Amino acid sequence: MNLRRPRRPFFVPLNAMSDVAFLLLIFIMLVSLIHYRKEPGLEYPHAASGARVNGGRNLEIWIDREGVSYLDGVLSSLGDIELALDELYLSAPETRVHIIADRNTPFTHVQGVITVLQRLQYRAVSFVVKDSL
Repeated sequence: MNLRRPRRPFFVPLNAMSDVAFLLLIFIMLVSLIHYRKEPGLEYPHAASGARVNGGRNLEIWIDREGVSYLDGVLSSLGDIELALDELYLSAPETRVHIIADRNTPFTHVQGVITVLQRLQYRAVSFVVKDSL
């Protein structure tokens, strides 16, 4: 009894390759949106000199020209910022605070955030400016 099968050439179905490529594209697009950072549109001020600060953990406070404050991209009042900074200082005191204000923001709006930082005696504070180089 001969049970040998006839040999056929090896065949790779290519019909589903376009479907797989399309699904990979969707996956990559969704993963890239996870790390998307929502920032208000600000015009950075210029500085004559500055220093680069590399820290482990940073907290960003954005202030637009109307005085609206954002804490890490979330609309926040000064009271919300004070509570968040107080909790952050207790859990991770090495966290650096970056104040990012629009070039045309009146200083009175920035002074409100600075007053909160002074009241909490927060020392690791940086003002973010556009690199002049």
